[in-house]
Amino acid sequence: MAVVEVAINGRSYQVACDDGQEEHLKALGRELDDRVKELARGMGQVGDARLILMAGLLIADELGETREQMSALKRGAEDERAKAERRAADDLAGLAKRLESVAARLDSR
Repeated sequence: MAVVEVAINGRSYQVACDDGQEEHLKALGRELDDRVKELARGMGQVGDARLILMAGLLIADELGETREQMSALKRGAEDERAKAERRAADDLAGLAKRLESVAARLDSR
């Protein structure tokens, strides 16, 4: 298990992670730090805990919106797939009727 130092709003935090995840964790820390700094510019220094809480809530809100968008896209894709399957089934049924008609004409000769 690796330990990574992450700096948020000028304070360092030691965070454990799985081996090989160090760079990913550092990138997440930088993203959180950027959010906290952005909030601090707008709200002033209201305390690290409050800034980190606000940043976490904003990120959670974005994640929730992204999940909703993904669900809508999945539903849309499922609807399109169902429509395509119905069209394919209709096309196959039409083709089967035409083949039966051709076969019937050949049998009557």
